[in-house]
Formats: sequence, structure tokens, C-alpha cells
Amino acid sequence: MNPGARLTAAEMRGAARHPVDFTAVGENRQLGELELHLANIAPQGYMVRGKPKLERGERVALRIPVIGMIEGHLVWSHDDRAGFQFERIIRADDFAQLVAQLQPNPRLRGNRR
Repeated sequence: MNPGARLTAAEMRGAARHPVDFTAVGENRQLGELELHLANIAPQGYMVRGKPKLERGERVALRIPVIGMIEGHLVWSHDDRAGFQFERIIRADDFAQLVAQLQPNPRLRGNRR
């Protein structure tokens, strides 16, 4: 079994997050296809608005531009938000291309926290 990218909560919170407004399709074994509204993204994971009906630790395969399918698992949820950690960290060059597509405003593409 591949344990994937294991990051501490402090590492996840300290990572640069880029605001986005993007609806992606995810796939879950029990729920099938899910429509997920991405609010921000980082090389290590993403946050969605509109909490999906998932439990902590459940996996979702997410289809996003540049990257294609990437698997992640639910790390936290609160009110109408949920955070997912990718199973692998997205390479810096691929992530830069992804942000350029998901966040067309160049002022918002910088190193955000």
C-alpha cells in the first residue's frame, strides 16, 4: 500500500495556496462522480466549498487541467468547506501551468498564503 504524501498540518497550512474558482469532476468509490467547487489549490492539496458527503480519510480521484487525474483524501471539513491532501505533490512546473489555467488574473497567481 502506498502511503502517499504525508505532510504535517503545519506543513499543509504553511504551503502557498492559490485562490481559484473552478468546478472539477471527482470520483469516489461509494458516491461515483462528484462535482467539486475548488476554492483554493496548492501543490499538496485543495479546498472545496459545498462540503461533499464524505468522511475524513475517504478518497477522491480529481480530474484537473494539466495534471489529469490525481487522487487525494479528505483531511478536514468544517461548515461548507472541506480540505483534501493529494496522494503526491504536484511538480512545480506543472503546478505553475495549472494555476495559470485556473486563475487567469496574473495578480492572484503569485505566492499566496
